[in-house]
Amino acid sequence: MAEPARRIDIIDTKPRFTQADADALNARFEGVDTATMLRTVFAERLLGRVGVVSSFGTESAVLLHLIATADKSVPVIFVDTLKMFPETLEYRDTLVARLGFTDSQTITPDPVVLEKKDATGLRWSFDPDGCCEIRKVEPLARAKAGLDSWISGRKAFQSQTRANLPRFEVEDGRIKLNPLGDWDKARLEAYFAEHDLPRHALEAQGYLSVGCEPCTSKVLPGEDPRAGRWRGWDKVECGIHTISTPIGDPDDPANEPVF
Repeated sequence: MAEPARRIDIIDTKPRFTQADADALNARFEGVDTATMLRTVFAERLLGRVGVVSSFGTESAVLLHLIATADKSVPVIFVDTLKMFPETLEYRDTLVARLGFTDSQTITPDPVVLEKKDATGLRWSFDPDGCCEIRKVEPLARAKAGLDSWISGRKAFQSQTRANLPRFEVEDGRIKLNPLGDWDKARLEAYFAEHDLPRHALEAQGYLSVGCEPCTSKVLPGEDPRAGRWRGWDKVECGIHTISTPIGDPDDPANEPVF
């Protein structure tokens, strides 16, 4: 008889960065180019224990190349929701190997939660928020528990909900760094060309923003780059970019961490 799935529990010792810390970093690096900023942040350990969270989507290679150029030992964290496109998993392996990262981590959903809350694997079809919570938000919260800060690939041009992104912001006591927040599509494309970076295999097919396979569709001409995500639902984010993400049962009304 197979052993029952075991709950993944972890204690999150949260750092205590404040808005004043973020403001000071934004002031210090105002006008400083992205590559120089990253080299300085890593060399001076300004963010403590830091990792980069990557979806290995269509634009991920730019940020990962910048980070690898500055410090290949920075942990690269990928949340495999177990609903990813095969092309995304292949792209992850290609980029990690080509860029020479020495610490690549893949985080997966808690098997106990999946067994209890999504035994059929179809929760995405009737409750996409709940599915994201189980398969992406909670696993990432576990991954961040060992970090003081984390790096995001968000960009202001991607959607209205991401407008006016600061480089440094505070989220639940951690610094979140958005190195490409002020980059536009033309600048990204120029960087891809300059460094001959590989492209995600689905991009040429019209997938401009790639997430989980069931909830990702092609983007039509003139649409927002993220219009293909959760099409037909009043939903624009998976939930990892919200404040105070707890570790615990996603369906617990109290939403308390389980240690």
